[in-house]
Amino acid sequence: MKTSFRSLLLAFSLVVLAGTAHSQPAETPVYLTVTTLHWNMDNADFSMDKWKAIEKEYFDKVTNKNEFIAGSLVLLHLFTADNTELKIVNAYTSWENIDKAGARSDELSEAAWPDKAQRDAFFKSQSAYYTNFHSDEIYSNLPYAKPLMTKSTEPLIYYIMVSQLGFPEDGTNKEAGDLMAEYANKVISKNPNVLAYYPSRHAWGANSQDFVEAYVLKSFDGIEKAMDADIELRKTAWPDEAARKDFFAKRNKYFTGQHADYVYTSVPELTK
Repeated sequence: MKTSFRSLLLAFSLVVLAGTAHSQPAETPVYLTVTTLHWNMDNADFSMDKWKAIEKEYFDKVTNKNEFIAGSLVLLHLFTADNTELKIVNAYTSWENIDKAGARSDELSEAAWPDKAQRDAFFKSQSAYYTNFHSDEIYSNLPYAKPLMTKSTEPLIYYIMVSQLGFPEDGTNKEAGDLMAEYANKVISKNPNVLAYYPSRHAWGANSQDFVEAYVLKSFDGIEKAMDADIELRKTAWPDEAARKDFFAKRNKYFTGQHADYVYTSVPELTK
């Protein structure tokens, strides 16, 4: 059986994760796999239009028909440290569905290209756009997200902030969760410039301290507008300055103060 390039990548992501509790409803995606690929800069026939057509064919015939993939997203470099990177994000409602999705994608691939020679040729043309090097992470969603209400037909901006979590001696998991949820509910969810907000915690990957916040915005200048609106919303949520300072002092003790910022743009044709 010919295994697709995408299924091989997914297979690298499968590890056993235990002891993670979630409070989301059963049908809410609770796991995200993030695969970072890199463009093959030696591909003499590189064409964004051809690449998009190939990936759209795979999306229509496999990803979009895979019932175990609750959502899918392709993000392209806009302002990051590496202009060759692109990220494929898949969402799942259970850990078991990650494994099931890989097997189901293989089945759908065989059904889409029943002739082995044609199937091999398609996956060869798909993989020609990428190098052999990639990285994988798995994240668990947090329950205070602001979901995107409508699917966009235009590219959206994804501003990603990766903060490093700290844990003070007098801290508790409950306090940390309550503080972050309070801020999300009182500020981020009310920010008109933020179309969607997805916070998540490291589940498997390079750094267990990673706390990832994905802000979805309509345009690049929406980042600055969202930050300005946040300042005013904080004053509204905690009008007493002393109370506001006390809240942020408590919240900030759960972070080291170190963070990194990344900006990507989505590919609406490849969004589930």
